[in-house]
Amino acid sequence: QVQLVESGGGLVQAGGSLRLSCAASGSIISINTMGWYRQAPGKQRELVAAITGRGGTNYADSVTGRFTISRDNTKNTVYLQMNSLKPEDTGVYYCNAVVRTTTHYYGMDYWGKGTLVTVSS
Repeated sequence: QVQLVESGGGLVQAGGSLRLSCAASGSIISINTMGWYRQAPGKQRELVAAITGRGGTNYADSVTGRFTISRDNTKNTVYLQMNSLKPEDTGVYYCNAVVRTTTHYYGMDYWGKGTLVTVSS
């Protein structure tokens, strides 16, 4: 079993910054892609940023240039540095990871419970 635990959400004024963290724990062999998704009120969950095991990154157009995703493979942790935050960045941010375990050798999707980010105008 694998658990993903997010932290770092909160309330911030527009133009401010936050750093999200997500730590994976459990019976992990390795972690492939890790990513951050968000869901705004009344909207579908969307990809914000993703990073492969080798460090390749992908960003939503709306956050390119403002957000930076990174990971520490020694800690099984992924980070999301969010700068120049806008009210439209408000939402619940979910961590996602494709994890190889002894029971899911080819990898399985895991999700955290989410952390709320609120950006006030």
